[in-house]
Amino acid sequence: MIGVILALFLYARAKKYPFLAVTDIAALVTPIGLFFGRLANFVNGELFGRVTDLPWGVVFPDGGPLPRHPSQLYESGLEGLVLFCILLALARRKDAWTSYGLLSGVFLSGYAASRFAVEFAREPDAQIGFLYDGLTMGQLLCIPMFLAGLGILWVWKKQNSKN
Repeated sequence: MIGVILALFLYARAKKYPFLAVTDIAALVTPIGLFFGRLANFVNGELFGRVTDLPWGVVFPDGGPLPRHPSQLYESGLEGLVLFCILLALARRKDAWTSYGLLSGVFLSGYAASRFAVEFAREPDAQIGFLYDGLTMGQLLCIPMFLAGLGILWVWKKQNSKN
């Protein structure tokens, strides 16, 4: 994500576009890629969830003999479909394009919240496992991302209160 943000920054600077205008456009289309990427993870049997006794548990080829949460589908739905629908509805607002940051802030905080929630059903990376207080690395990384999203929304709200 840091690499993408840096590339967007350099592009915005080279074209003399406002940085948040560029990230708003990127934020609007990113959930589509997340949706298909997580579906591909499911098809490939990657990044599967924890063991479950729920009826929709899936036995993954590399996940052992027990059914597991299809956490890739949870992420595809939340980070892909739900987040895209929210952003699309917000993009139809006039004030989303008169000052920049609304879509970027909602994307960052929405992605972080979705990812944090799904991590409870996802199997942690074997080389890392659980970290502080039973949280995963993914959850810990979501905290600053969520706060950054809220910060961008705060700036956007301040800009719009002046207009």
